[in-house]
Amino acid sequence: MSNKTITSDVIIIGASASGLMCAIEAGKRGRRVIALDHANRAGKKILMSGGGRCNFTNMDIDAANFISHNQHFCKSALSRYTQWDFMAMVKAHDIPYHERDLGKLFCDDSAKDILNMLLDECKKARVKIQLNCDINDIERSADKLFNVRTSTGNYSADSLVIASGGLSIPKMCASPLGYKVAEQFGHHIWPTSPGLVPFTLQPDDKQSLEVLSGISVECLVSNERIRFKENILFTHRGLSGPAILQISSYWKPGETITINLLPELSVVDLLTAKREKQPQLKLKNVLADVLPRRLLTVLLETDTVEQPLQNLSRDRISAIADKLQHWVIKPNATEGYRTAEVTLGGVDCDQLSSKTMESRITQGLYFIGEVVDVTGWLGGYNFQWAWSSGWCAGQVV
Repeated sequence: MSNKTITSDVIIIGASASGLMCAIEAGKRGRRVIALDHANRAGKKILMSGGGRCNFTNMDIDAANFISHNQHFCKSALSRYTQWDFMAMVKAHDIPYHERDLGKLFCDDSAKDILNMLLDECKKARVKIQLNCDINDIERSADKLFNVRTSTGNYSADSLVIASGGLSIPKMCASPLGYKVAEQFGHHIWPTSPGLVPFTLQPDDKQSLEVLSGISVECLVSNERIRFKENILFTHRGLSGPAILQISSYWKPGETITINLLPELSVVDLLTAKREKQPQLKLKNVLADVLPRRLLTVLLETDTVEQPLQNLSRDRISAIADKLQHWVIKPNATEGYRTAEVTLGGVDCDQLSSKTMESRITQGLYFIGEVVDVTGWLGGYNFQWAWSSGWCAGQVV
């Protein structure tokens, strides 16, 4: 390691979505920017996102799609740099993309297109990126410069931006560094937990449901606070799929969730009408038109699914409907940070400027992206928060 200090105007810790966006914008203003990252490649999380296609934003962005102890904090950034602004950059780089369900936008080809776009813009803005760079120590000197000592040398700047992400997906070099820096400079950290993460099940449920591994069904999944209508996926470990990932961010240990496996119809009306017209039909044959047979066999007793409809009383039909449309299950836990897409909690928004992301405690210190207590839904929302918060900081650092 060299003892020489490299001086710049802006040091950004973290060279992924929010950090690269901030670097681009600051560089455009003529600021000398260096981004430091301990990974061996910039934008690793971008590359793995969306199954390698990068769900880079959503057509419908609103503050209601984000979780925070200050629900209003994200509004300013999201309104100043919108999904349309990012889409304009994507179009300017001739990156082909498409819209999927619920407004999700994905690259046609590869997430590399988004990363290469950001790196090209960084190059144009003369941003320097230092990889394989472990942060050893950060201090603020009497002359109000931030001094960062690292494994690759010492760096000094007027502005320090923390864009180091959260704790999710450790194999992607996730780190608690951002929270530690925030605490060092007197910031409050809201407790962190995994978000957008699959559930594991109680032992009895796991044993009975593991034969359903691989089955996916569109459902309405709810708890006392919120509901999501998307697919669930049965896995050998528990429950996953978009609806489960979404509700996991609103779930607390020990709580139940309710799953409506047939949100588009009334099971009572369906079975009652069929019983009148075709009383000899077996229950399994009627329900197999709307749900996988394996799922029916597990959720309803074998004796029940083999019954002809004429044998089912009104009360029994109601009980069957209740099981399929009001299935209550208590997850054992989540799979944790290993598979979580985001980190809930983080740097308290009340101690940051919503316009610039600057610390209200320490002038020249900024926090952007996932390290902040702003967590989006599944569907491109977290990337949009990265672009928006990074852009806002980039206008002033």
